[in-house]
Amino acid sequence: MDFLRSVAYGTAWGPFPVVVWVGFATYFLLLVTAALASLKRHVKPLRRVPVSVHRGLGILTALLATFHLLLGLSAYL
Repeated sequence: MDFLRSVAYGTAWGPFPVVVWVGFATYFLLLVTAALASLKRHVKPLRRVPVSVHRGLGILTALLATFHLLLGLSAYL
């Protein structure tokens, strides 16, 4: 767990710790997944995007959120 803690709270990618960058990426993926579902009715080119892409983005978001949770909890475990 010490290795995970040092990775999570190290500032290897700029001024923020890695756990913050993973959180930003998770939030961005969540917004993209929701926008894809809601804008499909209004934007014609998005109608051709298959449901499997939306499902894949949702799964990727869930996996990244789980990794973000693990990084956040590594300070306390």
